[in-house]
Amino acid sequence: LASIVLLSLMVLSEKVNQLMEWASKRSVIRMNGDKFRRLVKAPPRNYSVIVMFTALQPHRQCVVCKQADEEYQILANSWRYSSAFTNKIFFAMVDFDEGSDVFQMLNMNSAPTFINFPAKGKPKRGDTYELQVRGFAAEQLARWVADRTDVNIRVIRPPNYAGPLMLGLLLAVIGGLVYLRGSNLDFLYNKTGWAFAALCFVLAMTSGQMWNHIRGPPYAHKNPHTGQVNYIHGSSQAQFVAETHIVLLFNGGVTLGMVLLHEAATSDMDVGKRKIMCIAGIGLVVLFFSWLLSVFRSKYHGYPYRYVFFCSFIVFLCIAIQLHQYRRF
Repeated sequence: LASIVLLSLMVLSEKVNQLMEWASKRSVIRMNGDKFRRLVKAPPRNYSVIVMFTALQPHRQCVVCKQADEEYQILANSWRYSSAFTNKIFFAMVDFDEGSDVFQMLNMNSAPTFINFPAKGKPKRGDTYELQVRGFAAEQLARWVADRTDVNIRVIRPPNYAGPLMLGLLLAVIGGLVYLRGSNLDFLYNKTGWAFAALCFVLAMTSGQMWNHIRGPPYAHKNPHTGQVNYIHGSSQAQFVAETHIVLLFNGGVTLGMVLLHEAATSDMDVGKRKIMCIAGIGLVVLFFSWLLSVFRSKYHGYPYRYVFFCSFIVFLCIAIQLHQYRRF
C-alpha cells in the first residue's frame, strides 16, 4: 500500500512539474488527446484545469472562437503574471483539429466551450461556462473561475491607445473649427446638430451597446450542425452584438417616422409634399415597430402582446387627432 501511495505521489509530482514548466513558457497550454487524457482526465490530480475547447483553424471559419481566444489569453496572462499564479490551477486549450477524439469523448459538438475540471471529482453542471448568457469577456471568465476554484484573478488588459487617440482627434477637430471660425461660433448653437448628436447617443444606449461593452457577447451564433447563423438570441437574458445593431436600426426607423410625421404637421410646405411625408412617416413607424415587436416576441415568450397592440393603436389615434387639429390637410 505504501509503495502504491509513493508511486501515486511521484506521478502527481511529475504531472505538476510538467504543467508548471509549460505554463512558465505559455500561459495557455495547448493539448492534444494524449495530453488531455494523461494530465486532465487521469488520476492522480490535485489541481484544477480550465480548458477551452475551440476551433481556431481558418477553414473552420469560427469568428467567435478567435474573439473568445483573445479574451482567454488575457485571462491566462493575468493569472500567469500576478500573485494568483499557483500550481492549483492551470489554463489549457484543446483545438478540434488537434484533439477531435477529445470532442468525441466528451460528446461535444459546439465551440468555443469552457469547462472547469476540478481537482476532485467530475465536472458538475456549474463547471461548464454559460457562454451564451455571460459572454466571453475576460472579466466574466475571471468571475466564473473564482466561483469554481476560489482563485481570484485580477484581469490586466494590455494598454489600448485607440480611445485616447480618438479623443485627441476629436479635440483637434473642435479646436480647428474654433480657430478657423473664431469670429463666427453660431454653429455651436445649432439646435439641430445637438439634437442629432443626442439622438444618436440615445439610440446607441437603448439598443444595448453598453451591455455589449460589459459582457462582450459574440457577434452571432452559427449552428455547427446546420450551419444556420442566428443573429437574435432566443433568451431574454442575453443578446448578440448583431442583435443590438438590428434593434438600433429599427429604433432609428421608428424615430425617423415620428420626425416625418411631426414635420408633416408643422411645416409650411405645400399640401402634397406634407401628405407624402405623413404617409411615409406612418409607414416607417408601422413597419419598424412591427419588426421590433417580432424581435421582442422571439425573446419574451408569453408576453401579453394584445396590450402592446392596443397601446400602439392609442398612439396612432393620438397622432391622427393631432394632425387633424392642425387642419393642414
